[in-house]
Amino acid sequence: MQAKKRYFILLSAGSCLALLFYFGGLQFRASRSHSRREEHSGRNGLHHPSPDHFWPRFPDALRPFVPWDQLENEDSSVHVSPRQKREANSSIYKGKKCRMESCFDFTLCKKNGFKVYVYPQQKGEKIAESYQNILAAIEGSRFYTSDPSQACLFVLSLDTLDRDQLSPQYVHNLRSKVQSLHLWNNGRNHLIFNLYSGTWPDYTEDVGFDIGQAMLAKASISTENFRPNFDVSIPLFSKDHPRTGGERGFLKFNTIPPLRKYMLVFKGKRYLTGIGSDTRNALYHVHNGEDVVLLTTCKHGKDWQKHKDSRCDRDNTEYEKKGPTELLGPESPSPLSANERAPPTMLSQPLLVP
Repeated sequence: MQAKKRYFILLSAGSCLALLFYFGGLQFRASRSHSRREEHSGRNGLHHPSPDHFWPRFPDALRPFVPWDQLENEDSSVHVSPRQKREANSSIYKGKKCRMESCFDFTLCKKNGFKVYVYPQQKGEKIAESYQNILAAIEGSRFYTSDPSQACLFVLSLDTLDRDQLSPQYVHNLRSKVQSLHLWNNGRNHLIFNLYSGTWPDYTEDVGFDIGQAMLAKASISTENFRPNFDVSIPLFSKDHPRTGGERGFLKFNTIPPLRKYMLVFKGKRYLTGIGSDTRNALYHVHNGEDVVLLTTCKHGKDWQKHKDSRCDRDNTEYEKKGPTELLGPESPSPLSANERAPPTMLSQPLLVP
């Protein structure tokens, strides 16, 4: 009986060894034949991908079956509320994927060259001086044409610079006014200028109407909404900024870098809540009162005192000590501020620098 058990164990072990040698030999021959094929293809200048190349990667294999626009926005819309989705769907960036090759008609430029047409001003429409200066600069340039059939680019005479509903320069019913223009053509070959958009505390980039396929020349435009090689990032300038150069300067030496009293200057409102508040509430960390001067005030809106913190009284006092004339920088609600004695500095959420 014991002899039978021993024979059975030896037979089982021998069978297992035979199977191992058999499958091992198959893999060895396959690897040798594969290496020979690679060596042969290398001699003939050919390349065969490895077997791993044909193995599917399951997470990526499903992606072609997902709609491309849904795939693009699936990560960003996970924590978006229904209200935010509705606002996004009705925002000005319905043509967010516009580029020059898809939303600009180059045939208009090939016919007569680069000509810019400015819509005639409508009766009763108020236009801020800043926008009047922009239109006057265009009309005084060699690119201007009064004939729309000769134009390659179109600029509205409706003031779109300030789209803050609380601003006295805000133009009402702009949506219907733009849509009624017979040359609008869903904004194709149009350029829209904008400095301010939205209102406190969100300051969304909605200008109040659908710009369609129009290009946007905007200050403080976010990197998320900026359309590369299509939109134009412009600097924020004050309302009293002159259209042409002023008096002769006082530059006597070509000093590089220039001798400046201030290395960095910012003067503006410190939003206690809402967009941009986190950044502006932290500006005091880099303020030294000498070459880095960052002055903020909490006085913004009607209920700012409800949200005031322990630094508000001190910040308000420091803010009122130095005026914009001394700092040579325009006061502005925008997070992007430039100064003649300090380099342009961005102090807010991700924005595109002009």
